[in-house]
Amino acid sequence: MHTTTIGIQVPARLEQLTMLRALTETVAMIADFGLDEVIDIRLALDEVATSLIFDAVPGSTIDCEFSYDESQMFVHVASVAVAETVVAHAGFGWHIVRTLTDSIAAMQSPFDHVVSGYPTAVDFSWVRGVSDVP
Repeated sequence: MHTTTIGIQVPARLEQLTMLRALTETVAMIADFGLDEVIDIRLALDEVATSLIFDAVPGSTIDCEFSYDESQMFVHVASVAVAETVVAHAGFGWHIVRTLTDSIAAMQSPFDHVVSGYPTAVDFSWVRGVSDVP
């Protein structure tokens, strides 16, 4: 099975969401996901990236990586957070992402003095056809 990986790094600023949404949509379409799946993947990425941007250390970046093959897509989104809290697991945004994806996990490392914050990452996956099954 052949896997393709595409990544981007953008400043952790809200105006960069347009770039992340566009890349998400393009990658999902190239990966031959259906239109409804493309929209769901883009919405999940939007929720994750927005949450990370709101808590990002000023001047930091959002790193986003998409890996896909013929059966699934895996998305990794990372930044450096100012607060020692992993993305709000109880919030409405987290609920949306859990509903739209097949798996989601958030991780946070201890405070890193070099980057002046807490390295934080959220991974989610979408398995073709599984999320559409009742």
